[in-house]
Amino acid sequence: MVQLYNLHPFGSQRVVPCKQEPAQFCCGHDVLFVASAAASCGVEVFAVRREGRCEPLGSFATLGPVLRMAYSRAGDYLVTIEEKSKATFLRAYVNWRCMSAGSSRVCVRMVGHKMAESYTETLKEQMSIVEMALSDPPLCISCCPVNGDLLVGCKNKLVMFCLKYLVINQNLTVLDFERSLIFHIDNFIPAEVAFCARHIAITTELDVLILKLDVIQQSADRGEQCTYQVSTEENSDIAHSLQLELDEFVVCQKPVELLGEESKLCKIPITLESTELSTEDKKHFQVQYLLFRHFTPDQSPFGFCEETKLHSVQFLPVYQTGRDRKSLWRTTESLLLFSLPHVGYLYSVGKLVELISTYQYSERSEQAVLTPQFLHVITSESLQCYTVRCSAAAARDEDPYIDTTVKACPPVTLDVCTLRMQLFIGPRAICHYKNHIILLTKADTEDITERRKPSRRMLSRKADSNKSRTNSESEPGWNLYIINTVSTIQLYREMVDYSRTYENVRTESCIHLLSEAHLLVRAAIMDPSFFKSDDKEELLRAFRESCAFLGDCYSRFDTKDYHLALPYYRMSGLSVAEVLERLASESDEIQTYERGLIFYLTHSLNEELNEELSKELADKVLQIFYLADPMQLPDIICSPCMKNVCPLTAVKYLCKVEDIMPSVVLTLTKAFMALKMGDLTMYECEMNSHKETMLACGFIGQPKLLGEYREGIVIPTEFAVHLKAMQPGLLVAATVALHENSKIELEEADMFFKMLCNNGEDMVPQLLVDFWEALLVACSREEVLQELLLRVTYQYVWRISKKQLPETKPLKTTEDLINSCDHFGSIFPWVTFIMSMESLLDKDCPEDISKLQSILCGQSIDITAALPILDPLAEAGHVGLTVRVLCSTRLGKYEESIDQLLRQCPAAAVLYAQHELKDDSRAVWWNKLLPELCERARLTRSDCPVLISSLQETLSVVAMELELWDFLSLLPEDGTAAFFLPHLLHCSQRKQLM
Repeated sequence: MVQLYNLHPFGSQRVVPCKQEPAQFCCGHDVLFVASAAASCGVEVFAVRREGRCEPLGSFATLGPVLRMAYSRAGDYLVTIEEKSKATFLRAYVNWRCMSAGSSRVCVRMVGHKMAESYTETLKEQMSIVEMALSDPPLCISCCPVNGDLLVGCKNKLVMFCLKYLVINQNLTVLDFERSLIFHIDNFIPAEVAFCARHIAITTELDVLILKLDVIQQSADRGEQCTYQVSTEENSDIAHSLQLELDEFVVCQKPVELLGEESKLCKIPITLESTELSTEDKKHFQVQYLLFRHFTPDQSPFGFCEETKLHSVQFLPVYQTGRDRKSLWRTTESLLLFSLPHVGYLYSVGKLVELISTYQYSERSEQAVLTPQFLHVITSESLQCYTVRCSAAAARDEDPYIDTTVKACPPVTLDVCTLRMQLFIGPRAICHYKNHIILLTKADTEDITERRKPSRRMLSRKADSNKSRTNSESEPGWNLYIINTVSTIQLYREMVDYSRTYENVRTESCIHLLSEAHLLVRAAIMDPSFFKSDDKEELLRAFRESCAFLGDCYSRFDTKDYHLALPYYRMSGLSVAEVLERLASESDEIQTYERGLIFYLTHSLNEELNEELSKELADKVLQIFYLADPMQLPDIICSPCMKNVCPLTAVKYLCKVEDIMPSVVLTLTKAFMALKMGDLTMYECEMNSHKETMLACGFIGQPKLLGEYREGIVIPTEFAVHLKAMQPGLLVAATVALHENSKIELEEADMFFKMLCNNGEDMVPQLLVDFWEALLVACSREEVLQELLLRVTYQYVWRISKKQLPETKPLKTTEDLINSCDHFGSIFPWVTFIMSMESLLDKDCPEDISKLQSILCGQSIDITAALPILDPLAEAGHVGLTVRVLCSTRLGKYEESIDQLLRQCPAAAVLYAQHELKDDSRAVWWNKLLPELCERARLTRSDCPVLISSLQETLSVVAMELELWDFLSLLPEDGTAAFFLPHLLHCSQRKQLM
């Protein structure tokens, strides 16, 4: 892997026209602050314009030399640590921009000082200096880039000041600070601190400690207590147990890295002291340890022990948007950088703390600065630019599912590399603002002569004509430069061009450099200023283009990550045809196709795409798969994208594959192609080569032979249309097989048959009813069974009530369904008897009637759910009678059923009783049927022979079931004795025989 790409991230440079030698400097939102090292202490302010042009805004005096300074964009204030009379002071400069308007008024006040009414009206036009008193000298400072809070490091403590916005009146709001929290840390002297979104990083010479402030609910018994101790008992126990284990050993000092819960073992106890004055909305915090890392003086192989110390600790917030990318930008994690002289470490700090990259510097570093796109490092002789994984980490934090078949991003663990090592004389300090790097150089005395020679080691100067060089005689050895990094698009183009040199020799290097180019553009797109950028459209085009280049690499090269061709091509927005055209020339030459291309084409052609390839491209795809993966030919040929493929060529390739490995799917695909060619002889030959059951199962392997998905709808193919006309039974069987193998849903099948039969969405074609009936035979899922039973019931009822015959002959008769399906029961004799009494002229839809009765005679249908569906047949003559009685019987209402039969068809009453009145319902014979028949016979006297015959049959049954006295008590008192006497005698004789 190439580690150094000699690219050109640095563009032009300009000299900052400082009047005196800088001691400290930092960048603001659009300004540069430079604190002088001269006796006349002060800060010069420069406006930073396009291309690094600096225009003086003004200057203000400081109390003494500035030891440290930092700027906060939130609140737009500058904070300094200044020294005077061997004492250090912490000061914040607020409203400093009024200097550029010519105002020289300055207000000095202490933190929390109440604004006096006498000068509130003039606060708008004056700069305020807020002095923050501390019990110990301040050593280091950091401003939170998210909310503007200030963190100050002192010996054995950290002090946090919250930024406050004080509303003086409706026209005036001023900034103030409130000392809100003190971190007491025993035996700890911070060298540097960094602060971002409640994450705190502290470094000493060899230690790094990362903390997080968590808001907690104040318990009721804690009251107004303001001091919180982080519990260390558990940590002490763990440390003590570890010490006991090590007592027998001599432990040498060694590097240590403790992550998460283990970082508590660092033995650095922290006590929190709340110092907020206001009690309203008072927050209570606890400290969470995230990382502790200890380095040893001899850890660097390049330097001496005394030279090994940490520097350049820095947080970089990772900004994200909402899903629609229109909501406010927010940060949920940060990136943390710290460096040893020869090694830099970049961590992701969020829900977890994770080491992203380790940077091995080529020589001893003086200072490093992290940006969203690069890591810039200065050494004794050069300015170095390294790639970073910021955008990759941010992308994965924003979208945990970014590594899918739809989208991708280069890994966070991608090898870092050096883009440039630009030589300078004596780099001393560096900071960064947008696309500008501010670099302070100071040559040693022996270097000054060398410096006056024509320099080939520095960038071309574009110094302003009015730059000041008044100090050139007294201090010729220093300069403060603003170096412009080139635009993202320009550097991206250079990286892409450079990657081409590795295409044929080092494919991994080519992919690496294109991944760097992709991350460079991705970082620009993720920047909060992206949506207001003039280069927005060009950056988006570059992003899509970089995805296409990466797709080309993963499809052309034989790499282990070949599957990435698919998501990168999708992110590029290229169609399948455009991808094929990009790869056509090279593929034609070598006649080999890598796994990435096959993977991309397989997924793309097997998905729902509204794209049709031309005949030439379709035939090309056919050739690619025949050479690379011939077993996928049926899948590819049946893709909607391949409609224009040459059927003759397809059959030729399929025959060659079938000779090696025959299958039903290959046969069906050949038959499909024969239909497209209009060769019915070939079609019939292929279809007759297997049994119909095998053919139906063959469609499971290739559902697209019957239907293709378009916008969620299954559209019937030419094959399905042909089967409907010639082999509807095979079509229905195949669709049932697809449903049972989860290849098609019930609703999709409904729409498929409706479109196939062209009956409209509201009409139910007979072929769909055939499908439901066939599915009832095969399906075993209870919820689907009930749905199907209700559907066929509704259709039978609708056609019976409308006297509507099916448009095609049903595939199965009632007898077929009874013999093959448990859900269709044998029709009861009393139902058959009732229907036999109906005249032939009244027998409309006989098959639907018998199927409906068969379902009701079965035990599967939920009769309660079916009652509303059956309601239209309530008055439908004998059919309605059978339906009503069947429903009443299923509900256990036998007496109600007998009443209905006696009213409308008394001849069927005894047949009904003989079939239904058994076991627990046996008593209905004598409790209901016998009294009813006796009463009706008495009223009609002997005019109804059917009733007399039914009564005789009933008496025969009752005489066999009851005791003599019970039977006698049921007989009517006004009856003819001769009529009942034979039954009484039979009952008496049965008793004697027993």
